[in-house]
Amino acid sequence: MSGIRPIRAIAVHAVVLLVSLAATTGVAFAQTRSSVMPKHASANGYGTGWQCDRGYRRVDANCAAIDVPPNAFLNFFGDRWECDRGYRKAGETCAAIKVPSNGYLNSTGNQWECARGYRTSHQTCKAVSVPANGYLVDTTFGRGWNCERGYRAIDEACVAVKVPKHGYFADSSIESGWKCDRGYRVVRNTCVAVRVPANAHIDYSGNNWECDRPYRKQQNTCALL
Repeated sequence: MSGIRPIRAIAVHAVVLLVSLAATTGVAFAQTRSSVMPKHASANGYGTGWQCDRGYRRVDANCAAIDVPPNAFLNFFGDRWECDRGYRKAGETCAAIKVPSNGYLNSTGNQWECARGYRTSHQTCKAVSVPANGYLVDTTFGRGWNCERGYRAIDEACVAVKVPKHGYFADSSIESGWKCDRGYRVVRNTCVAVRVPANAHIDYSGNNWECDRPYRKQQNTCALL
């Protein structure tokens, strides 16, 4: 019985050795097949395979030349092409960008914009019509102009703002173009003094009142509760 155990152990070791040898052979064979380098390729930086040279792209297990059309160039990585400045991609070609009068190529070189004083209109650059007492603004939306201080836009004109007594010019975005001084409130087109009752003061807004502490508002007066 003592002689059988060593025989069994030797047999087990032999089987393990054969399996390991077969696995190693298979991996080596697979690595050999995967490491077959096609034409116009070189080993990659990781040492685990290959990559196509600049100007070529991978197609299955080969490297095919990149067909660069006229007015184009290879990109930084060399694996695709891009259009020159003044051209944009159209299928597999580069088409010239038609820049209208009073337009120019922007910083990217593949799109145009209108010069100052002009706005885009149906692939053209149309002059902005600035009314009297107005000025140009650099925006891509809206009218393209604003009114000077003391005027407000009504339709396509800049109309003088009529400021009532105890009022002042306000931001042009305010519909009337004016606001009332502190202590006054708007009533129609005038500024009327705020009537402050006893034990009250003008509030934060400046056009209304609130009661002093500990008084509470009761209609138009301030009373102790």
